[in-house]
Amino acid sequence: MEVFFYYLIKNIMENYELEQANFNLPHDVIQLPSKGIFYKSKKKSIKVGYLTAQDENLLANFDPKVSLNESIVLPLLQRKIYEKDIKAEELTDGDVEAILLFLRNTSFGPEYTISVRDPKTDNNFSTIILLDELNYTKPKVQPNENGTYSLTLPMSKAQIEIKMMTLGDRVNLEKDIRNYPANLIAPVVTMRLSKQIISVNGKTDRGDIETFIESMPIADSKFIRRFSLENEPKLDLRKEVIAPSGEKAMVDIAFGVEFFRPFISI
Repeated sequence: MEVFFYYLIKNIMENYELEQANFNLPHDVIQLPSKGIFYKSKKKSIKVGYLTAQDENLLANFDPKVSLNESIVLPLLQRKIYEKDIKAEELTDGDVEAILLFLRNTSFGPEYTISVRDPKTDNNFSTIILLDELNYTKPKVQPNENGTYSLTLPMSKAQIEIKMMTLGDRVNLEKDIRNYPANLIAPVVTMRLSKQIISVNGKTDRGDIETFIESMPIADSKFIRRFSLENEPKLDLRKEVIAPSGEKAMVDIAFGVEFFRPFISI
């Protein structure tokens, strides 16, 4: 028993010393698009370290069998966020995107080459997007002091409380989908709703919530997704570009493999 506690305390002290060392590494202060409204600390900005040669080990070992969130995004942010009272798992999408942009821009520059379809000729062409010129969307509704929202669903008229999806939620959702029986179709919509809905008509029991979700009208489900999209502060990832034909084309900037190409093609 004494040996167990010795190694437990030793491990805690080593992690603490590593944290303290990280806080002294070169870093910058990143303004969060959410302004901290979803977090207990309410921090509007956090310290983020620059990518180092040591980080290349992580970035070069991308596992295509799992999601980018699990194999790169989460472990990378766990290494580069130099804060004690906010964890990478707690971050919402918009704040994750802002940090990833900072890491990419300070390591490889803001130029991002993407392939776009010319709406007139139907041919693909390459264009460069400057990631440091992206703007943030403005939410229509602010959350309460707990960082959650109280909603009345349009069809069922149920009173629900929801939260925004976090990076940890997305990683767990992706794991659940990957581990779902191969001969069955994963209920992605209801699985996602289960991550977001905190209470239904004042009830917080997970069994009651799951039962409600299973019988939720499609209109209510779409209402929650649309509300989440419209009210989470995040980057506006739609850009207008001019195609070779002279036509305008709208592109959606995705945080997929191409975004991480400079990292994983070392």
